[in-house]
Amino acid sequence: MAELDTSSGGSHKKGPGVKKGKKLSTRIDLTPMVDLGFLLITFFMYTTTLAKPKTMEINMPFKDKNMTEEQKSKVKSSTALTVLLSKDHRIYTYAGIGDDPTKPPVLDPINITKSTVGLRKVIIAKKQEIDQLKQSGVLTPTDQITVLIKPDTNSTYKDMVDVFDEMTINDVKVYAKVDITNQDRDFIKKTQEANGIQ
Repeated sequence: MAELDTSSGGSHKKGPGVKKGKKLSTRIDLTPMVDLGFLLITFFMYTTTLAKPKTMEINMPFKDKNMTEEQKSKVKSSTALTVLLSKDHRIYTYAGIGDDPTKPPVLDPINITKSTVGLRKVIIAKKQEIDQLKQSGVLTPTDQITVLIKPDTNSTYKDMVDVFDEMTINDVKVYAKVDITNQDRDFIKKTQEANGIQ
């Protein structure tokens, strides 16, 4: 009995001595998968939240054309607040610039291991003091707080960044990182001895 050959799409009869037709290979066209891949990549790019870089705003120095060279580097002691960074996450603050050896400043020790609220209170109190001096006429309306940040060699980079953050939080426009002096180190040593700090 003859069989029908449907492999070539016809209805030819297969009889004795007739060769079998070639089988067609099943090939899947993957060209549309390329488009689907790009669609998925685009989808995930738009829906994924990219990591935001941590940046710190820097207040650029104020430039006055009428200011002399002597006035540029001059800091009023009444508007200055000095912050000394020491070991074990301790910072010490005092009003002024500590340039009078006959009247050594009284250092206020603050530990910023857990919080910088203590430093924030000192900055706010100094700003209020400057506002009162402006109202009484001792300072001019353009005078503002000037913070001198002096990290010691045994202080940490994290503590310095925390102090810079406090400048931004408290809207301190004029602040600078200054090299610590041996006199400042002596102030820290005497304060530690007076408070029983090793």
